[in-house]
Amino acid sequence: MKSVLITGANKGIGLETAKQLSKNGLFVYLGSRSIEKGNAIVKELQEAGYRNIKVISIDVTKPDTILSARNIIEEERGHLDILINNAGVSGIVPQTAVGTDVNDFKDVFDVNFYGVVRVTQTFMDLLQKSAEPRIVNVSTSVGSLSLQSNPDWPAYDFAKFAAYASSKAAMNMYTVHLAYELRDSNFKINAVCPGYTKTDFTGYNGGEVDTAGNRITKYALIDQNGPTGKFFSEESNPETGEIPW
Repeated sequence: MKSVLITGANKGIGLETAKQLSKNGLFVYLGSRSIEKGNAIVKELQEAGYRNIKVISIDVTKPDTILSARNIIEEERGHLDILINNAGVSGIVPQTAVGTDVNDFKDVFDVNFYGVVRVTQTFMDLLQKSAEPRIVNVSTSVGSLSLQSNPDWPAYDFAKFAAYASSKAAMNMYTVHLAYELRDSNFKINAVCPGYTKTDFTGYNGGEVDTAGNRITKYALIDQNGPTGKFFSEESNPETGEIPW
């Protein structure tokens, strides 16, 4: 049975992805900063018929919790097949390049960028023990430099969140470098935008959460013929899914 760790998975898109991967027969480590909240969610899932889901305490801003989660997974599974870097924050709003304090930028980067680096590097040795390791970095079309600079992009005039967009653009670049460095291995590493989705992150505006979860699950489960080092937003490009960096 393959195993997956999803950070920030006690609610929203992360939780929906956990449900879908459980249904696909994976053992799911549901990452949550609060073990109490995570346990409550797992109890609800088990009562709803979901199996092979376990909460694991992890805060992507705290290296000791990341290492502890890694050690638990190593002891229980010996390796990790899939890592989904889902935990993220939007930061304060409004968010402007001129007016947003540098400390607000730091807070967003600490989760959305440095958090991804911390978790990925800590779990790399367990992923390398998998026959077909996968990493999905949950991104957003808002982090595309090409789209943000294109006046014809439908979201051009309102998707301007200087700290959040910058942090995701940095994560996208990390994805490119990670995929390049591991290009001669069995790793498949991609950045995936789940789309504008009805969660507390968006004030419950947007598309359905199951659609967003499907988009992430798809790239978590790709075979060895699948892509790596790409940026996908099926909401932005329904034909091929791939969008410019």
